[in-house]
Amino acid sequence: MKKMSKQKETAVSFLQMAASGKVREAFEMYTTRRFFHHNAYFKGDAETIMIAMQENAEQNPNKAFEVKRTIEEGDTVAVHSHVKQNQGDTGAVVVHIFRFEEGKIVEMWDIGQPIPSDSPNEHGVF
Repeated sequence: MKKMSKQKETAVSFLQMAASGKVREAFEMYTTRRFFHHNAYFKGDAETIMIAMQENAEQNPNKAFEVKRTIEEGDTVAVHSHVKQNQGDTGAVVVHIFRFEEGKIVEMWDIGQPIPSDSPNEHGVF
């Protein structure tokens, strides 16, 4: 099995920590002071998205986060994952895209799609 690059490891570790409720620690460890994001539902600064992520983790203590694939090109890493807010949830397909500077995350995009329970697609979402 091919070893994951440092940037991919950082992106995945950041998301795993955040999903498990260690949001502030993830930001302190893996992002730059100039971090910003593009989530359309929140202000673009680190503090606002940290609070939202922490609230989500507290509301969903049994969240499941499973990485399906990672893709890297230059200073950018994409993480394609399955996120379930609780074990009974069908979950959502989520893609996080990170831009790195000097080994740390400086910019983030996130895109999600709920998984329908009655999808006609015989190949599934993953």
